[in-house]
Amino acid sequence: MKKNYISLFDVIGPVMVGPSSSHTSGANSIAWTARQIFSGTPVKVDFTLYGSFADTFRGHGTDRALVGGILGYRSDDVRIRNSFEIAKEAGILCSFTPDRDTDVGFPNVVDIVMEAADGHSLLVRGESLGGGRIRITRMNNIKVDFTGEYSTLIVGHRDEAGTLAFITSRLANHEINIAFMKLFREKKERGGPAFTVIEADDFLPEELEDELLSYPTIESVDMIEL
Repeated sequence: MKKNYISLFDVIGPVMVGPSSSHTSGANSIAWTARQIFSGTPVKVDFTLYGSFADTFRGHGTDRALVGGILGYRSDDVRIRNSFEIAKEAGILCSFTPDRDTDVGFPNVVDIVMEAADGHSLLVRGESLGGGRIRITRMNNIKVDFTGEYSTLIVGHRDEAGTLAFITSRLANHEINIAFMKLFREKKERGGPAFTVIEADDFLPEELEDELLSYPTIESVDMIEL
């Protein structure tokens, strides 16, 4: 008979600043992950909150946790308490929109739209799963699915033959073992925008970014290390 085990971490939750693992630690992890994905420095960040996030984002400190994540702070960083003031000093304009009407199919969801000074922007949607765990489910108009619990490589590219083979060959060259790999594309037809998300068992070296960007169909490379 299969047994289900619960770890101490699942019982007491993560070390964090704030009262709720779902509404503070989870929210912070979503924003921190989104910031790792975004190329450049955001000057404007819009947060749209759904479900219970929309109802309690001020009382549970979700707003400060989100801004802290954008600043690169993890959930146990006491600077989260002053994240509004620090973001303002850094020239990052943050706004919050609670959306209590749209059904997004999950109780704790936030859309984060980051915009840089040159005008380029990125939308990242994340779900807080409880216990500080998260899932990223959308990047711009493309549905994705990854947790950030592994070293994560996110490659934006055109969906053309040979691209995946090149990506995996570069990983093999660095002796990086792939735990999970998924291709997400905007349209069913080949040739359109796509993201390949690879979760790896090993550290991702910095030089991998330039190697991958040398391929003609690859447009962006982001790496997330815990």
